[in-house]
Amino acid sequence: MTTELRRLRNYINGEFKDAADGRTIDIVNPATGEVYATSPLSGQADVDAAMDAAAAAFPAWRDTTPAERQKVLLKIADAIEERAEDLIAAESENTGKPIGLTRTEEIPPMVDQIRFFAGAARMLEGRSAGEYMEGLTSIVRREPVGVCAQVAPWNYPMMMAVWKFAPALAAGNTVVLKPSDTTPASTVLMAEIIGAIAPKGVFNVVCGDRDTGRAMVEHPVPAMASITGSVRAGIQVAASAAKDVKRVHLELGGKAPVVVFEDTDIDKAVEDISVAGFFNAGQDCTAATRVLVHESIHDEFVSALAKAAAATKTGAPDDEDVLYGPLNNANQLDQVTGFIDRLPAHAKVEAGGQRVGDKGYFYAPTVVSGLKQDDEIIQNEVFGPVITVQSFSDEAQALEWANGVEYALASSVWTKDHGRAMRMSKALDFGCVWINTHIPLVAEMPHGGFKKSGYGKDLSAYGFDDYTRIKHVMTSLDG
Repeated sequence: MTTELRRLRNYINGEFKDAADGRTIDIVNPATGEVYATSPLSGQADVDAAMDAAAAAFPAWRDTTPAERQKVLLKIADAIEERAEDLIAAESENTGKPIGLTRTEEIPPMVDQIRFFAGAARMLEGRSAGEYMEGLTSIVRREPVGVCAQVAPWNYPMMMAVWKFAPALAAGNTVVLKPSDTTPASTVLMAEIIGAIAPKGVFNVVCGDRDTGRAMVEHPVPAMASITGSVRAGIQVAASAAKDVKRVHLELGGKAPVVVFEDTDIDKAVEDISVAGFFNAGQDCTAATRVLVHESIHDEFVSALAKAAAATKTGAPDDEDVLYGPLNNANQLDQVTGFIDRLPAHAKVEAGGQRVGDKGYFYAPTVVSGLKQDDEIIQNEVFGPVITVQSFSDEAQALEWANGVEYALASSVWTKDHGRAMRMSKALDFGCVWINTHIPLVAEMPHGGFKKSGYGKDLSAYGFDDYTRIKHVMTSLDG
């Protein structure tokens, strides 16, 4: 008996539609490796239709009052909360994530983030009104930028969609959002939820591959392109957007250093770092996967971390005892496996280092020690459940090695010495520095990096500001 595949569709101008030319992509459940759905492989005609819809909807949405936009976003937050189980099921099937952890670790912050930006909508104001030249009054207006082309990643499809559309809509922009080609399911369901609340054309979803994303970014309609993805993709987006001087918002890769000093509570640090490194199979730009440990506690720390890895479980989404599920796709499994296969002779695999089972894309919690600063696995993002450990001799060396990568998104420092923590937090060249913790995020605080980790901020008032433009209005007092 043949099981009929689920059919996902684009959401354009208030309607669900197949790709204009009928092309589709197979969608795979990474926990089983089996195709369970199809998604549109959208082309230029689909992108044109979505952009036209967003452009047509923009003037009316721009001119709504902040209070009206707030009401819409609050209704969206309530609806997502009400449809939580449907979203969890879609996300889990599409990503293989544990159902329980998706329920507790993703839905609540998503809802909170939408409500935060609903509040931010009421803060859309300029900073000055006054006379800076005799006989003239200056006013500063803060306005939406226009249509936003947004591309979300596959590691957190639901949450990253929220990070994209919530500040954009709050500021009065309209949106064309493309989910990853491997994880469109929950975003399409969000379109159904949002479409029942927001005016048609305000929120549009176009599914497809990198060519679809490229067509969105190169399209003449959007005033802004926003992407969360790889450095390679970010560079391509920035280059494409530069042709007609679009605004660009980039949240790209990471290689977070976790600097552990000799006065650290080893047991607590290992417990927290292992969770922050292995959660979501390490598929997180901020994951605690590059640990630098003072030489005096290195061996003890590595031994404890290896034991923690051995005790960490990966498995099926409905298994309540697992910390994480599979890698997202076959290519990602190959990438992680390749890093381990290419380890230099001086490296030592302390735990894991292999695929788990022969069904789906599961990989064991892995710890690798004995590494040098210029090793491939230190310099490049693995994006898997692999924690590397290096031994440093003093604070200066720790700082040099921590900053000695092309990424600059997140970092953490583990020490009881307040002065040392403050020195390190000042000198670490990363968009976020956690002290004696790693990975907590709140809606009120900005998330975003430097260097090849991109520019622009998600979350917070800073993220909200990124979706606005500033206009100076000067008027004569003489009439």
